[in-house]
Amino acid sequence: MEYFNLHTHQFTNQSDVLELVNQYPKDFDASIPFYSIGIHPWYIDENRLNEDLKIIEEKLQTKNCLAIGECGLDKRIEVSFELQVSIFEKQLELAEKYKKPVVIHCVAAFQEVLAIKKKMKINVPMIIHGFSKNNQLAEQLIAAGFYLSFGKYLLKNPDLKSVFQNVPNDRFFLETDTIEESIKEVYELTSEYKGLKIKELEEIISSNYRSVFEL
Repeated sequence: MEYFNLHTHQFTNQSDVLELVNQYPKDFDASIPFYSIGIHPWYIDENRLNEDLKIIEEKLQTKNCLAIGECGLDKRIEVSFELQVSIFEKQLELAEKYKKPVVIHCVAAFQEVLAIKKKMKINVPMIIHGFSKNNQLAEQLIAAGFYLSFGKYLLKNPDLKSVFQNVPNDRFFLETDTIEESIKEVYELTSEYKGLKIKELEEIISSNYRSVFEL
């Protein structure tokens, strides 16, 4: 593995990239080699909750399923927040049961995510994907044991540069999510921001990968 893409919705099948492809239970594609699977707060369907959780639990027991997610909390959608919390907590219980990391979608609910981690005493690694907030929140999350993943917003928002530069090298990942740009382009920008050679950056991410995904 030269490159690791922590979170993508597009499987590009490049030999030098390990892609953690986001999958949803109802659209599961068995041809994707490595994936995460979860119930995204946007797509909570109360009519198939039990079925979705059953599929997730079944997949978590396979070696190709590297993580649960993306799952989490989003205060900017119509879905009841109490329902979101309930589904998120059910998925965290599965993550703990099967010792899988969690890829988290979080919008305007970081304090709640922090509180849930503490309340449930979650020990598996938790990664906030698509981080786009300030230094203060980044420091708070890192102090609580979270990893932060950067990609889309880092490419589009120069103000995020200093936040990324302050994140310790052992606590970040890189991703493409839904953007057109490749993971290699994300690596190029972040190596420049961190003042590292691409090879050094690859080694840092590989080390973080081993810490989180080879539990």
